Amino acid sequence: MTIASTVVKALEFQRKEARYAAAAISSRVRAGSGARTGPLTYLEDTDAPELPADGWRRVRTLLAGVCGSDLATVDGRSSRYFEPWVSFPFVPGHEVVGLLDDDTRVVLEPVLGHAARGFELPFDGAAPGDGDDYSHIVGGDIEPGIQVGYCTSTGGGWASEFVAHDSQLHRVPAGLSDEQAVMIEPTAVGVHAALRGRVQPGATVAVLGAGTMGLVAIAALRTLTEAGEIIVGAKYPEQKALAKSLGASQVVDPDALSRAVRRATGSFEIDGRLSGGADVTIDAVGSAKSVSEAVGITRPRGRVVMVGMPGNINIDMTPLWHRETELVGSYTYGTETLADGSTTTSFALATDLVGSADLGRLVSVLYPLNEYADALAHAANGGRRGAIKVCFDLRG
Repeated sequence: MTIASTVVKALEFQRKEARYAAAAISSRVRAGSGARTGPLTYLEDTDAPELPADGWRRVRTLLAGVCGSDLATVDGRSSRYFEPWVSFPFVPGHEVVGLLDDDTRVVLEPVLGHAARGFELPFDGAAPGDGDDYSHIVGGDIEPGIQVGYCTSTGGGWASEFVAHDSQLHRVPAGLSDEQAVMIEPTAVGVHAALRGRVQPGATVAVLGAGTMGLVAIAALRTLTEAGEIIVGAKYPEQKALAKSLGASQVVDPDALSRAVRRATGSFEIDGRLSGGADVTIDAVGSAKSVSEAVGITRPRGRVVMVGMPGNINIDMTPLWHRETELVGSYTYGTETLADGSTTTSFALATDLVGSADLGRLVSVLYPLNEYADALAHAANGGRRGAIKVCFDLRG
């Protein structure tokens, strides 16, 4: 039985093609400007989603982060691939720490998995992101949606309240601040990417990009694997300092990354690509240039992990074929198998890592929800402004 919704403030993304196109045009001039021209609307007084069924909870947002996929959506740059997997209108926001009705503080695991949609789990103890068939994403008790934040039935963290299933909610340890807690979800993404690399003891790992995803991947690589050299391409001073403090062996300008990998691995350069290269490369950028570079600096039969969302890109795949490189996607998180054969989840590992590495320090600036246009512009241009993670603060 559904329960009547409450009134909230929210940022709603509507299906308005003309305004989406306007956002795409304006964001080419200035990243983040799609918030002013696109279909994102601030609603001061709107209905929160209803509880779809038993096992669902209301969550009052404390902090909600802005991530790269959010910015791509707002700026009209997201892939049309996702359209069948989302429902409109939706409230963005999936990096969230909030409160339940009894004031229990929780973080959200946003993937709308089998349990949330009323399907049998793919295996006992499966995390929301587990499974090898995605048919449940468009079925069950709620509208289509890959995650909270892209589903009209749930709302999202860019609102003062949303709904989530019990399977998606994790109690926050008392010792973690709200700023640390809001970093658990992006850190889980970095954990999953690092473990998808299957890094062997002593391996050389390259990381392209030192925004949020690159930095949490560096922390995960250094903490959860036995990587040897971790060589990072970072553009801005704050990124460079944080990459070094989180475990990078070398931090260089992006255009010097190939030379650094060449020296570390004793490789030759052949027409801009290396004869050998890194054993594993993490691409935390997700552009045509970064994917091409990642393949070019990874040794033959090495592995490239794509954690940055690429969208529509055009690259020459011949080097991938010739070098027999593994190109691996890393979308979110799930059940992880560790080197000793034990299993845990990305979220459990991320919760520990956020505390031990103090990843709350990556939260650079907080904005009230009604200043969303400034917040999204800040996030889109965060590197040059010395910012890593921009969040909405709804605690007032």
